[in-house]
Amino acid sequence: MTNAEIADNFSFLSKLMDIHRENSFKAKSYSAAAYNIDKMSVQLSTVEHHKIFSLKGIGESVGQKIIEQLTTGQLQILNEYIEKTPQGVIEMLRIKGLGPKKIATIWHEMEIETIGELLYACNENRLTLFNGFGAKTQQSVKENIEFYLNTLGNYLYQQLETYVLAFQEKLQQTFPHKKFIITGAFRRQLEIIERVEWVTTENKIDVKNFFVKNNYQIQQEEENYIVFCGEENVQLGFYFSEENNLCSQLFATSCSKEFLEAWINVTGWSALEKFSTEEEIFQEFNINFIPSYRREFATVIQQAKQNPLPATVSANDIKGIIHSHSTWSDGVNTIEEMANACVLQGLEYLVISDHSKSAFYAQGLSVERIVAQHQQIDELNKKLFPFKIFKSIESDILNDGSLDYDAEILNKFDIVIASIHSNLKMNEEKAMMRLLHAIANPFTSILGHLTGRLLLSRNGYPANYEKIFDACAEHNVVIELNAHPRRLDVDWRFIELALSKNNLISINPDAHAIEGYKDCYYGTLVAQKAGLTKEQNLSSYSLEQFKIFVEEQKRKRKF
Repeated sequence: MTNAEIADNFSFLSKLMDIHRENSFKAKSYSAAAYNIDKMSVQLSTVEHHKIFSLKGIGESVGQKIIEQLTTGQLQILNEYIEKTPQGVIEMLRIKGLGPKKIATIWHEMEIETIGELLYACNENRLTLFNGFGAKTQQSVKENIEFYLNTLGNYLYQQLETYVLAFQEKLQQTFPHKKFIITGAFRRQLEIIERVEWVTTENKIDVKNFFVKNNYQIQQEEENYIVFCGEENVQLGFYFSEENNLCSQLFATSCSKEFLEAWINVTGWSALEKFSTEEEIFQEFNINFIPSYRREFATVIQQAKQNPLPATVSANDIKGIIHSHSTWSDGVNTIEEMANACVLQGLEYLVISDHSKSAFYAQGLSVERIVAQHQQIDELNKKLFPFKIFKSIESDILNDGSLDYDAEILNKFDIVIASIHSNLKMNEEKAMMRLLHAIANPFTSILGHLTGRLLLSRNGYPANYEKIFDACAEHNVVIELNAHPRRLDVDWRFIELALSKNNLISINPDAHAIEGYKDCYYGTLVAQKAGLTKEQNLSSYSLEQFKIFVEEQKRKRKF
């Protein structure tokens, strides 16, 4: 091993010991050893082992570990620390501005184990609740994480949307006489995008020359397809087509593999057939039009053969903000500010659902603070009439499946959103026990972010969706589609199953600031993929309809 490799191991060990809050003297001794070894003019591999102990800055313990590395190529104590440290915590060392001490706080006190979770906590304004993390530090951490994640190659739809639309405009300006149409995963409104793609009538040579001239690297090249990647680290793919075959190419590239194979089997369609519009393709085979965002599963083809597909929910159908956090817990804006923003956006109601008392990390509400908050809401409702603020809580589902607060307190809320926030590393049996107990609680109105997942960051805990949906239907509990772009939970792939059991879905932004209201849009994009209609979405209810829903929820309480 080289001196640099040995020094890196000692430096890494020192950092991990600090993250684990081990003996600070030992951690510093390994850090000093790394510094001394890195500055040596002689390679340790050329020094006789017994002479290593006489080198400046090398004591008995460090010397033995140097010999261990020279002999085995390993440092056992470092391997042990790596083994007992979550990989996501180790990855935090790559984030500029996050040293071992701050990472220790993030892991031990905030109970955050991945970079994605940390970014989510920044967006929820939670870091400022801990020593050493002011507003400026939180913003810096957020920006540095976003920069790091942008180097990894996979993106949330929301992360790429502005970039893609701007690039589309740039292409049209550069090649004004040719067509560039967005296709692929972005056109299908998938929540995670690995590659942005276009179909184009421009010739391959001109497109290739343009990108190479602008310092893009060619990642893949085939006869009628090419992929570029630039400094933004976004893969850009282009399908080349003649004008008379453009629509067939667009159709073929904006379907999932499953859908396209089923379509060919059902219709005998060939990608070489010529159509002027995608609508003509469907007319040719006497099948009602299927928009690109529904072209995922084979089953939708049979549905479209029988009847036109119903109109799906859109952002314009959202009538109220359900699931929002204010300065009473970990939100950025006051209730009045959030309500006024709703009024300005033409919304009819706001459901304030701050965190419950077990969410200490988010300044969860004590019983006394609940009373004070409700008094404020009553005053604001008089002031803002006819706009309505509903009293809600995002109640933690505790380890035994019970809800935060006793029945008397829960009864003070118009609706209760029940969510799991702690002890997320569960097997299916444990997760189902907690979820089913919470669903059966007569005070539960909405089941929040069903699996606790964070896209590109944290897998959700395992769950039996069919049993959950059956229980929600039995107990009249609404299933949240948490619209935060990093959650989008419940997964849209399971919404059709929920609808088949007459479950009601609610597209909720989980807003921790006024800006979070915009996330309803991203919730509707994935809801459209599942065929959700506005009638099947709680947050599309008018104020009068929502009042009826609240009364129904109150009647089911056994109190």
